[in-house]
Amino acid sequence: MLEHQFQTTAEEIKEAPMAGRATSIHPPSFHITRALRERLHQHSGRIIWFTGLSGAGKSTIANALEVRLHAQGISTYLLDGDHLRIGLNRDLGFSKEDRIENIRRVAEVARMMLDAGLVVLACFISPFRAERELARMCIGKENFFEVFVDAPLALCEQRDPKGLYKKARAGQLRHFTGIDQAYEVPLEPQCHLVMNELADPEVAVEVLLSQIMRRPTQPSPTS
Repeated sequence: MLEHQFQTTAEEIKEAPMAGRATSIHPPSFHITRALRERLHQHSGRIIWFTGLSGAGKSTIANALEVRLHAQGISTYLLDGDHLRIGLNRDLGFSKEDRIENIRRVAEVARMMLDAGLVVLACFISPFRAERELARMCIGKENFFEVFVDAPLALCEQRDPKGLYKKARAGQLRHFTGIDQAYEVPLEPQCHLVMNELADPEVAVEVLLSQIMRRPTQPSPTS
């Protein structure tokens, strides 16, 4: 039932009218390009997008992965949903519309960081396929590496590190993913981490690294 409650396509989201949209914008071109920044970093930029239920382990795995990448001299940045919601996205709630806007803003920030030549680890529940597809379209399919952190709802409720599931079950928290709002599982993620088989985050990182390294990491050639 929940799976089909919030069906929306990425095209519908992208084409939805926005109040006060600017129409006379002409972004200038600058001399320092993404390719030049990547050559300075000596690696290509990439977005590693972690999706899954609250408590699945997205931020824990991303944090461990960033430590490993940093040790290898890779320039990274970790974008986490809670951190953005106390700053850039503090005006948003958890309705379907606000979740979509949350991910749209995140995707734009990630895209700018990609242009800076960084490897960005983005940790967001991002429950709807359409919003994840919107992020993929914004960032570019070739730059978007989707990681499904797949933990059963029962396991996430058992962990409940922030006490959110308890509040949602008590009716104190509305629009909570997995309880009264849908989570649409990724159909073709680049990496699928089954967390009831990967209890140790470091093992999950090893699996993830093996998948990431299948893609080229060399900087783009300059024009």
